[in-house]
Amino acid sequence: MRGLAMAAVVGQAGIAVTGAVVRVTGSGLGCPTWPQCFPGSLVPVPHPEVAVLHQWVEFGNRLLGILLVVITGACLLAALNVRPHRRRLVWLAATMPLGVVAQAVIGGITVLAGLAWYTVAPHFLVTIPLIWLAVLLVRESSPAAMAVPPGTPWRPAVPAALRGLLVVTSVVLVALVVAGTLVTAAGPHGGDAATPRLEAVPLPSLATAHAHLLFAFLGLLVGVGFMTHAVAVPRAVVLRLRVLVVVTLAQGALGGVQYALGVPEVLVALHVLGAAVTVATAAWLWSATAEPDELVVDPPETPAPALAGRS
Repeated sequence: MRGLAMAAVVGQAGIAVTGAVVRVTGSGLGCPTWPQCFPGSLVPVPHPEVAVLHQWVEFGNRLLGILLVVITGACLLAALNVRPHRRRLVWLAATMPLGVVAQAVIGGITVLAGLAWYTVAPHFLVTIPLIWLAVLLVRESSPAAMAVPPGTPWRPAVPAALRGLLVVTSVVLVALVVAGTLVTAAGPHGGDAATPRLEAVPLPSLATAHAHLLFAFLGLLVGVGFMTHAVAVPRAVVLRLRVLVVVTLAQGALGGVQYALGVPEVLVALHVLGAAVTVATAAWLWSATAEPDELVVDPPETPAPALAGRS
């Protein structure tokens, strides 16, 4: 169960990265119809107006989507067969195939809409909560979670103020990712040369807003760091926070280099991978702030030993 949950995390990140490859190579309309690749064919066929490379890049992304359906479907089947039955595990596992189906539908709309930016952005954004939920599924299938009886409630492992600050941090992370999709929508990589770009807001303004949100996110992580040293928290929280800070700094540096170099294709794909890793690491940190509430069973009362008197 845990192996399948980890495969779901990797698969969700992978589908985002291959989607970025489709976009930066201009292969978004390599398969111009959906669910077929070409009218009357599910697979690429020779076509005078569509390069073979573009066809197979887009079709490869679709094949990975099918593989992800298999992985997430296996997650759900495995969760249903865990004994004793664990409702929380099943609900988290059920979000995986349902989310992939939603991704596929939005992807079809994106193709039929000619890669309009307002359809491409949601196609990527659906991946973000799915990565988060997949990380929670890994936690739910961990040895610690499996060791407690089904239905055991989870209790906070950190103070409420720290969890509240992490909620605010996560909201800013979502805004940061959304701003990143808008930067992409206004940038040069639209998936096809003829795709109209977002022009309502200048690209430099969007990039500046994206950078400001990154600084806000880093500032909140610093605040979380100070709080973890002011109150008692599990060591796992501190270690995972450090990993998230390192990942975020690397992602920010990559974004800056990418922008300075004119958003080269390879760096765009790596930046999307970095976004997926950042979200997964943030979810990994959040998952350490709660733990199963151990059932405490009062030991049976035993009579006090009789005191022997001295004669």
